Amino acid sequence: MKLKNKAIVVTGASSGMGKAIVELFVKEGANVIAVARRAERLASLAESLKGEAGKCIPFTGDVSRREDCEAMIDECVKQFGKLDVLVNNAGVMDNMATVANCTDEKYEYVMGINVYGPLAAMRKAVNVFLKQGNGGNIITVSSFGAYHQAAGAIYGASKAAVNALALHTAFAYAKEHIRSNVIAPGGINTEIGAAMGQPDMDGFNRIKGVHALMPATGESIDIAKCALFLASDDSSFISGQVIGVDGGWAAM
Repeated sequence: MKLKNKAIVVTGASSGMGKAIVELFVKEGANVIAVARRAERLASLAESLKGEAGKCIPFTGDVSRREDCEAMIDECVKQFGKLDVLVNNAGVMDNMATVANCTDEKYEYVMGINVYGPLAAMRKAVNVFLKQGNGGNIITVSSFGAYHQAAGAIYGASKAAVNALALHTAFAYAKEHIRSNVIAPGGINTEIGAAMGQPDMDGFNRIKGVHALMPATGESIDIAKCALFLASDDSSFISGQVIGVDGGWAAM
C-alpha cells in the first residue's frame, strides 16, 4: 500500500475526480477527510469504503469559506493526529464567456472556489506542516485551461492563478521539505460541464476550435492515479511541477 497511515484532506470529494481520488487513496491505506458541500454524497462515499485499508471521514464544507478551509485541516489533525497531504481538487467552471461578456457575479463565484479555496487551505496546511516539522505535500488539481483557451476568460484566469500559487509555495518552502505540485487535466468525463448550465454561445463559438483538437477524453481514475503517485513517497523529490493528464491535448 502506497499511502499506509497517511493523513490526507481531499476537497471536491463528492463526485468526479475528487471521489475517484478518495476511493483510490483509501484503498491504498490512507486516512482521508473527504470534503464537499453535498453531505448525502459524502455519506454514501464513506459507507462504500468501509472495510478498506484506510478510513474515509466525510466533512461538509464550502472551500470558498475561510472557516471551512481551516476547519477541515483541523478535523484531519483531530481525527488522525497529523496532516500529511492536502489535495485541492474542488473547482467549478465559468459559462465560457469572454472578457467582454463576463460578469462580476461569475468572477466572484469562480474565483472564490478555484483560487481562494486553495489559497485558504494551503495557508492553513503550510502552517500545520511547519509546526509538525517534518515536511508536507500539497497537490492542486488545475486544468489544461490554464494555458489553452478551453473555457471562458474567468476560468482560465482562475487556473493560471492557482498554478502560480502552487509553484510559489513549492519554491518558497523547499527547504522545509514541503512539496507542492499541480495536476492539469484535459478533457475528463465528470459532472463539471453539466453543472455549468447554459454556456455563453458567443464565447463558446470563439474557442470551440480548441475542443475540436482534443485527441481523447479521460476518466476520473486517470487523475486519481496521478494524484496517488504525487501523494506517495515515489515522488519524494518532485515539487514545483505541472503535470498534464490530457492524452496529448496540450502538445497541440
